[in-house]
Amino acid sequence: MKHFLFAVLFLLPFFSVFAQADVFPTKKGNLEITPVFHAALVLQWNGLTVFADPYGGAERYKGMKAPDLILITHEHGDHLDEATLSSLDLSKTELIAPQKVVDQLKNKSFAKVTVLGNGQSSTYKNIKIEAVGAYNIPEETARHKKGVGNGYVLNFGGKRVYISGDTDGTPDMRSLKNIDIAFVCMNPPYTMDVAPAADAVLAFKPAVVYPYHYRQPGNKLSDIEQFKKLVNDKNPKIDVRLRNWYTQM
Repeated sequence: MKHFLFAVLFLLPFFSVFAQADVFPTKKGNLEITPVFHAALVLQWNGLTVFADPYGGAERYKGMKAPDLILITHEHGDHLDEATLSSLDLSKTELIAPQKVVDQLKNKSFAKVTVLGNGQSSTYKNIKIEAVGAYNIPEETARHKKGVGNGYVLNFGGKRVYISGDTDGTPDMRSLKNIDIAFVCMNPPYTMDVAPAADAVLAFKPAVVYPYHYRQPGNKLSDIEQFKKLVNDKNPKIDVRLRNWYTQM
């Protein structure tokens, strides 16, 4: 019995990551998506592992395969996390990021670095990646200026996944088409609040949406239950999936 309890306690950190994976079928195998922390998530498909905005320290990635591809949305420390990057095996990893991220990056151990600007696209081993503008409006008070940071749309075997990065409900977001899975931020004053986030989601109508990046100053969390209600009151067909991105703040 003692050995069993020890095994359970030993494996709990791994379960806290892997148990949250959601599986989506694509034309070329299943896509597994694992929320990690804040804006960090892991996508696994067709033998490839993609990290988006890895953040929060090495412990959160224990037991994960080394990333084949890392996407970073912009240069702020909760997205470009040098400490977490330094803890990963990047010897065979490609980085895709905006120019400002590459300019500020101290960790130079990536196998390849590709710069993408808003509106540009690239392909990594049958995954098409499109960079979408991610910024605040109005520009006069913006913490995230237009043309600097990216959101991303990734195509995994016909399944289109949108990762918002830090943004408001911009025309770039609202005009997105045929999004199957979306990750949408909501933490004022850095990004939009819950109601504008819901309004933007209702505009581009993803099949599935995850509210993420919802920690406000002072570790206050945005009301994601209210987000779900605002979306589903007007469009019950959108599958709003709530996950706890802050289990170990």
